[in-house]
Amino acid sequence: MGSAFQAQAISASLTAMRGFTSPLWPIRYKPFPDELLSCWLVRLAHGHGLKVQTFCNLMFGNRRQVWNRDVDRLAPAWLVDELILRTGTSPETAWGTTLHPYEGILYPKFRLSSTLRWILALKVYHRTRQGYGLQFCPTCLAEDEIPYFRKHWRIALNTVCSTHGTMLFDRCPHCGAAVAFHRLDMAGAEAIDVAPLSYCHSCQFDFREAVPANPIVYDADTSSLLLEACRQFEHDEVLESEWDLGHFAVMHQLCRIMTTRYKHAHLREFVLDQIGVPDIELIGGHIPFEMRTIQERHHLLQLVGWLMVDLEPRLTAAWRAKAVRYNLLLKDFDDPPMYYKFIAEKFSNWRDK
Repeated sequence: MGSAFQAQAISASLTAMRGFTSPLWPIRYKPFPDELLSCWLVRLAHGHGLKVQTFCNLMFGNRRQVWNRDVDRLAPAWLVDELILRTGTSPETAWGTTLHPYEGILYPKFRLSSTLRWILALKVYHRTRQGYGLQFCPTCLAEDEIPYFRKHWRIALNTVCSTHGTMLFDRCPHCGAAVAFHRLDMAGAEAIDVAPLSYCHSCQFDFREAVPANPIVYDADTSSLLLEACRQFEHDEVLESEWDLGHFAVMHQLCRIMTTRYKHAHLREFVLDQIGVPDIELIGGHIPFEMRTIQERHHLLQLVGWLMVDLEPRLTAAWRAKAVRYNLLLKDFDDPPMYYKFIAEKFSNWRDK
């Protein structure tokens, strides 16, 4: 009864504040470093002793739905503006919890529909998640004083924790459910005493207890290259790096070629033979890289990373081995960087070997 009474008191206080008193909420947590907007919003709701949906209906109105979208990607201005006002957070920090800062680095232009290059897809359907679009490191969560989910865990390029060197998880290791911490309070009364956000909403397994696994490394130089590419996203501000939009675009194009079913495309087989590792079974069909499992992405990234370590001679060797044709290297590749375009077009002037 005490918690219910407390929630009613907080609810009444919040309702009053919306009209004519201080705009600040009683609880006004600031985002943790690299925290996702969705995680920050759930923490604010639970901090007020309310279920997420109750809190959002109360503060934003029943007609303004929050959780029927990938809110980290598709955050509406009214939501972020309200959080800025009610928590006293700077606009730069508030918008920094969304995936927008990756524009011009991982993908060229933000768009509302279809996949975004290198951004894992949640596949939201009626507030449920049918895709495995949020990863986590159990050791990072265990080391947090208050467990929270990082923005860079939404990046498909990341498969290994750059802090602890272990594989990330893209689902609950106990029941296989996608990470959906906003659904932890779905059952029960309006007033809640929920578990930390590190718990699985489906089976209540604590992700902090997941056993970390060492990544399978195909090539040391490749592993170092991939780690360097990922480390610039660990912080609130993306660090300066030699890795830019062009480099990431080339890697994404090569990942696409690795999974294509064109008759004359054998690039994946060529790289596997060069580094002496077996292939793994990939999900069939036209599956975007951003919708593939972490095991598939880790495998493909190491193959592509091997090419990127010394791109021109290794791509030339693949072309000479008839593992890839020059026109496929540029197929459906909008605005490729000049260095890559030069390599691909050079093949078009040579007689097939």
